[in-house]
Amino acid sequence: MKIIILGTAYPYRGGLSAFNERIAYEFQSQGHEVEIYTFTHQYPDFLFPGKTQYSTEPVPEGLKIVRKVHSYNPFNWFKVGCEIKRKKPDLMITKFWLPFMAPCFGTIARIVRRNKHTRLVSILDNVIPHEHRIGDKMFVRYFIRPTDGFVAMSKSVLADLRLFTKDKPAVFSPHPLYDHYGERLPREEALSLLNLSPEYHYVLFFGFIRGYKGLDLLLEAFADNRLKENRVKLLVAGEFYGDSEPYLNQIKELGIEDRVVLCTDFIPDSEVNRYFSAADIVAQPYKTATQSGVTQIAFHFEKPMLVTNVGGLPEIVPDGKIGYVVEPDSKQIADALCKFFAENKQEEFEANVVEEKKKYAWPKFIEAIWEVCHS
Repeated sequence: MKIIILGTAYPYRGGLSAFNERIAYEFQSQGHEVEIYTFTHQYPDFLFPGKTQYSTEPVPEGLKIVRKVHSYNPFNWFKVGCEIKRKKPDLMITKFWLPFMAPCFGTIARIVRRNKHTRLVSILDNVIPHEHRIGDKMFVRYFIRPTDGFVAMSKSVLADLRLFTKDKPAVFSPHPLYDHYGERLPREEALSLLNLSPEYHYVLFFGFIRGYKGLDLLLEAFADNRLKENRVKLLVAGEFYGDSEPYLNQIKELGIEDRVVLCTDFIPDSEVNRYFSAADIVAQPYKTATQSGVTQIAFHFEKPMLVTNVGGLPEIVPDGKIGYVVEPDSKQIADALCKFFAENKQEEFEANVVEEKKKYAWPKFIEAIWEVCHS
């Protein structure tokens, strides 16, 4: 089949690019012809909360990435839509995560479908965003209307989709593994690369730091003296997407400066394995969520997880088997972490992760796309 993926890819960085590039490789491994249409302009600078949108990594090998999409130029949408329409791909996949992208993606989809050949499928990170804005629902409806079918990566997102469309084909298929970050390193090597002491245990908070991800709850949990007694430190690895001062002030007020390691630059792909290999457990204390790519990186590196009981996170982290599911509450977070270290659960949980991760292979996710295509 001839497949076009519409969405983020190199030279843009982050999980969206990683996903689209990885799924392109998977399609290619199955013999399909794949192009990724990505952005010349993804966000206006004033809307982007990080330091830069661009990757410092090498160009992905063996992928055809076409930079032609301008997310906020309507004239460009018509030009790109007409170009894809003429190419007549058998399938166009759009990775949807934010209503801001709906006018662009929705307009391109409307034009492409006029060729009466291309099947339009969207992979949904979110339908209703974590941070609400006026006009979100109107934009989402605009995007959904021309799309033929959907793959939702959490049950909560599938439920949100059904608020907008009752009858279009849609399936739930969990986020597949992020397995392109290299191999797990020996703990001692990872700690050495990060200049961390092997005398401590480490809880990893990984990814962009935004309010809904609950880092403040995790910091509050680390004020618990039991974690200090167990020689546990918090390793925060990821860029602040917003004001860092509230977190820095909280660390100081809680008196935990010596037990929090801040690595708050963007973590390039080539260094991700260092952080996960150094960690004993990965914490996702989110206040709201749909699903998270961080969970799938943790699966790849076979790490136990602590997640909160929000969105789709509990769906893929069986409580007491590969980690813990708690409410977004600092005391419950602290209690679970203390239990993990006091009962030496790491080896047991890691063995269970090895089995559990088999559910999240990329071929299974591709099967979900074909199911929607043929509905």
